[in-house]
Amino acid sequence: MAHRGFSREGLENTMAAFRAAVELGCRYVETDVHTTSDGVLLLFHDDTLDRVTDGQGRISELTAADVAAARIGGSEPVPLFDELFTAYPDVRVNLDIKDWASVRTLAAGIERHGAHDRVLVASFSDRRRRAVLKLLSRPVASSAGVVTNGLFVLLGPVLPVPVLRLVLRGPLRDVQALQVPVRQGAIRVVTRGFVRRAHALGLAVHVWTINDPAEMRRLLDLGVDGIVTDRADLLRQVLLERNEWPG
Repeated sequence: MAHRGFSREGLENTMAAFRAAVELGCRYVETDVHTTSDGVLLLFHDDTLDRVTDGQGRISELTAADVAAARIGGSEPVPLFDELFTAYPDVRVNLDIKDWASVRTLAAGIERHGAHDRVLVASFSDRRRRAVLKLLSRPVASSAGVVTNGLFVLLGPVLPVPVLRLVLRGPLRDVQALQVPVRQGAIRVVTRGFVRRAHALGLAVHVWTINDPAEMRRLLDLGVDGIVTDRADLLRQVLLERNEWPG
């Protein structure tokens, strides 16, 4: 998955970055959603414009017109959700919902584009993620939040898989993927056992954010199903070496 698209120039979450990922051959991109004060759904990671644009202010307190005046890296506008889904109708999109204001706007956007079969809804908050799912007319893929991931990491090594499945049937009832870092503090999250247990429960494992080719190879050897990366070009080369690049 191309993390916020692909841009060596730091133009994250721009149409230029998404276009570069698609031209590289990526079938999956990762992005984030926020909603303006007047209800427009944007693709943007931070709560504020300050870090990556020449504008300032919290997106939730700005109008769409205010945000449209800002430029990422001084050159690229902040894209609308509709722009990506209209421009690339065949690309699959991992959507990280960043705020509660985006619950209804994201659900409406998925419905508007009929994108149920090509999105995965993610959030650190299981409550926020589930709030989106409840508004959809059809199921979509979804990944676990922090609490559910934490339970899986802590209980997995000490419970047999059948017991783990029973204990976590509630938290995992609407989950198809575990999206996790390699480590969380002192805890190594992604191990061979972690991947094996996830697969036994029918869950995909996606690891973020991996930019080193050697680490990509190690994780692929462990059997992970997806890698989120800022360096889609390097991941492409690794997968080509392994005869695993799609298409």
